[in-house]
Amino acid sequence: MHESALDETFIPRPLSCWSYIRVGGGHTIVNDVGMRLLVRDARRPHYANAQIDDYGPTSSRSQTHFSWRPPLRMTVRARSSELIAGTAGFGFWNNPFSPLGGRPRLPAAIWFFYASPPSDMPLALDVPGNGWKVACLDATQPRALAWAPLTLPVLLLNRRPTLYRRLWPRVQHALRIAEAAIPPINTIWRIYTLDWQHDYACFAIDGAVVLETDCVPQGPLGFVAWIDSQWAVVTPWGRLGWGFLDTETQWLDLQQVRIEQI
Repeated sequence: MHESALDETFIPRPLSCWSYIRVGGGHTIVNDVGMRLLVRDARRPHYANAQIDDYGPTSSRSQTHFSWRPPLRMTVRARSSELIAGTAGFGFWNNPFSPLGGRPRLPAAIWFFYASPPSDMPLALDVPGNGWKVACLDATQPRALAWAPLTLPVLLLNRRPTLYRRLWPRVQHALRIAEAAIPPINTIWRIYTLDWQHDYACFAIDGAVVLETDCVPQGPLGFVAWIDSQWAVVTPWGRLGWGFLDTETQWLDLQQVRIEQI
């Protein structure tokens, strides 16, 4: 596929306006299929990532700039390799932390997200801490910040299962956390859509709804699609961990990225 043809499907940014990250064996390839984000033969302790986003520096912009707020609709036609060691996904976030540096900030995101073992991030009650999921999070709002002084007591209390099931839903709602496990993104092309409103979000795959929630971030956020070799552990009972994995060849293909303000 020629770049001029691909530009028509990558809305609202032409290829020249995307920011590209290719590190540690990461590649972004435009071919007859679309765009392939590829990581090949990454080895610890080095980080590997193939990413496109619309908030990083480009030839026309030297600083991070998040431009997306609700209401909007995102449509992505995507597929991926069967096995991924690390994380992958697409959607919107505020780039709160990165192995590549940047200014730390409290996280906010609304996206289709994957994490492989040993990652374990069970932020929503009864939703697995790894695998493919749809997810929302906004720790930047006043209701979330009000819990900050209680972080240590909450983590300690959550170690008792009965207290965790009573306490964590309140914290989860304050942080606008909503998640649902979804079928693995694999080698079959599918259409992934997100309707992001001020007080509501709806995720769907090939038109079938997989999550509806009123726990949504307010933005502004930036679009990102990536595949990398990172793992992370963040649990409500205080387990933390982070590092990189060895990979073989893994990829995420994008044939359409359409974002429309509605």
